[in-house]
Amino acid sequence: MNKKLLVTIFLFPWIIGFIGYGIYPIIISFYYSLCHYDVLQLPMFIGFNNYYDILFNDSYFWKSITNTFIYTLFRVPTNIILSLILAILINQVSKGSSIFRTAYFIPSLVSGVALSVIWMWIFNPQIGLFNILLKFFGISGPMWLQDPNWSKPALVIMSFWSVGGGRMLIFLAGLRNIPPKLYEAFRLDGGNSFQSFFHITLPMISPIIFLWAIIEVIASMQVFTEAFIMTKGGPLDSTLFYNLYLYNKAFQDFNMGYASALAWLLLIITFAITAFQFKLSKKYVYYEGMQ
Repeated sequence: MNKKLLVTIFLFPWIIGFIGYGIYPIIISFYYSLCHYDVLQLPMFIGFNNYYDILFNDSYFWKSITNTFIYTLFRVPTNIILSLILAILINQVSKGSSIFRTAYFIPSLVSGVALSVIWMWIFNPQIGLFNILLKFFGISGPMWLQDPNWSKPALVIMSFWSVGGGRMLIFLAGLRNIPPKLYEAFRLDGGNSFQSFFHITLPMISPIIFLWAIIEVIASMQVFTEAFIMTKGGPLDSTLFYNLYLYNKAFQDFNMGYASALAWLLLIITFAITAFQFKLSKKYVYYEGMQ
């Protein structure tokens, strides 16, 4: 049998799946975004009316995008910094580092729903772990998820649970890939450990920082499970994130056309932010052998 034909036969199931579950939903969702579609009736083409209503007549859209941006602004840098600090600390351990790697990585394997249920107990104002610890030090803890001023910070704090996951491992691999001779030469020139961190460590791992900045922003823009399980978007819409609002429009209001338009706007916004990050990366990302 011809090798090309054999390869095509083996690839054919994947191609069918990619078209049926990848390309087709993308195309049909864009078409639905141009329609009034409530699932129960056939789609009715209305042009760009959904997009116009979202941008100019929908206050919840702006509230949800603002909540998502604030969450992203606090979550992304803190998670990257904490993961890097944890990787640096483990990198200093000469013996038993594999034990620490495993111990810090395992919590990140907990699924989103189970994790949300655990943190709902931790943030409980009466019997939650946080407020019990604060009370031990004579501090009256906040209402956390029941307080609109503390609900978003609570979800950001919850995201720290995964700092020992994939980010830490990749940072650790990057740190161990830095040639020791660079630090030796820097010390011979009179540099100290603090200076070497900013002049050697950060530049050498800047591509990894850039990678995680991209991944974290995309993940934060799609935050959903935590708010859906823990707060339902409350209190007072303080955790009404974009994806949760999109879900409500699609599966509570059954306005699939409007929800499809929201999804495409999210794609455009995320793409614009990612493009800006790539442009900004030229100023701080160092690629060895390309400078």
